[in-house]
Amino acid sequence: MVVGGLVVAGLVLTAASASAETTHVVALARSVEDVLNNIRNWLMGILALLATVFLTIGGTRYVVANGDPSEVEKAKQAFKSAGFGYGLAALAPLVVEILKGIVGG
Repeated sequence: MVVGGLVVAGLVLTAASASAETTHVVALARSVEDVLNNIRNWLMGILALLATVFLTIGGTRYVVANGDPSEVEKAKQAFKSAGFGYGLAALAPLVVEILKGIVGG
């Protein structure tokens, strides 16, 4: 009984001593459209960067392959992956427009 009373008193005292501080949130984007445009830009940049990495890997493998058919096939696969990445980067604005339609931005 005494322990329960002390627990309740402790909770009341800690709740009473908590002060409500006001926090100011500074948003960098002013609207949902700005957020979606930022997403589009980041998405395009990341996809183009990854595609460039795959293109570089494919080119290096192709040069180093020295006629080895399995290495040439791996290089071709890297070129295909790079093309796929560039294609997705080109489609990123379309994806963001679809998101704008869904969100209503």
